[in-house]
Amino acid sequence: MITSALPTSRAAYDRPASADESITAWALAARGGDPEAVERFVRALHRDVVRYVAHLSADPQAADDLAQDTFLRALGSLHRFEGRSSARAWLMSIARRAVVDSFRHAAARPRLSDIPDWQLAVELAQPCDLPGLDDGIALLDLLAVLPDERREAFVLTQLMGLPYAEAAEVSGCPIGTVRSRVARARATLIGLLTEADASAALAA
Repeated sequence: MITSALPTSRAAYDRPASADESITAWALAARGGDPEAVERFVRALHRDVVRYVAHLSADPQAADDLAQDTFLRALGSLHRFEGRSSARAWLMSIARRAVVDSFRHAAARPRLSDIPDWQLAVELAQPCDLPGLDDGIALLDLLAVLPDERREAFVLTQLMGLPYAEAAEVSGCPIGTVRSRVARARATLIGLLTEADASAALAA
């Protein structure tokens, strides 16, 4: 059985509200020129950014570069951050734009090779509180078959723990759309897991 690979509740992956409040406070302090706040802000969100761009970009070798680009853009735009949303949601929006821009840049030039292996990058970035290795790999394989929009919504809310409102802000769509995408993603994944379990039972 690999059904347990699906998160049963987003709460298992949520961070305490106080953590996001601290990160937002660091971003605001960094805007004022506090170098220690800059370091704390980057350190707190670096792993989340790498994981997110790895899911979106389908290019694990570019994940670190995209994360670096994200933080360079964010630090250059801190003077415009007013704390109306969490710093995490604000940064993920910047990360999403960085990935989109990288796609546009890649489309405008010849590519010598195209080896999509984002699953490996995400597997390496798996948080330790997810299910066992085999289940985690199975979930990554299943995520690969989802449409991009549903995979993004599922990753943001179920794996990264963003509230639906912030996931909607990151994705640039209504919160109801995010809820619908997550529900459809879960239904698809559960259906695929059920089929896999049935096939395994027949083979046994």
